[in-house]
This record gives sequence, structure tokens and C-alpha cells, in this order.
Amino acid sequence: MGFMPPPGPPGPSGPFMPTPQGQMGQQMPTSPPPAFEPQVMPFAVDPRAISGCLFRNTFVWLNNGDRFWFFPTFVGRNSVSGFRFFGGTWRFFGIDLRQISSFTC
Repeated sequence: MGFMPPPGPPGPSGPFMPTPQGQMGQQMPTSPPPAFEPQVMPFAVDPRAISGCLFRNTFVWLNNGDRFWFFPTFVGRNSVSGFRFFGGTWRFFGIDLRQISSFTC
């Protein structure tokens, strides 16, 4: 057995290994999100509702006041993961659904 790098931080279902496509083999977005913050009525948060935003640019508002563009690629019972747009680049990101106050896609 060859050298295996240590796994990354835990993902929604345990440790994951980075791949050229992104974490857990998920395809990263290829372009930046829109340059504006949506001004529409956001959805209520539950796994079925946010799963309609899979692989789409999604704007997220958190309970703590943070807000950002997100590209969800996985929705679990209590969490969602995908790619968050940070300072001009997409980075793998996961969050507990209870921390999201609303979203729109």
C-alpha cells in the first residue's frame, strides 16, 4: 500500500479526500456567482426545499447575519455541503441547516 495523505476535515458523512474536481469528487462551479445580492422572498429551510437548489447558484442568509453565494452539491438530513464563494474563488464548505435562516436559488 502506497503513501496516503491524511484525510481532510470531516464532511457531512465523515472525512473526505480532496480530488481535482473538488471534495468527494463533486464538480466545482466553473464561473463566479452573480455580482449582486438577490432581493426576492427567500425559502424556508428544510432538506427537501434546499435540495431544489442542488448544482445551482444559491444565496444564503445565516442566523448570525452572514450572507454569501453557495453552490450546494449534497443535502443530508441535517446539513448541506458544496462550494462557497470566498474572495474570488470557490471553496468546499458545509453547514448545519439550523444555521441557515433563509436561501434563494
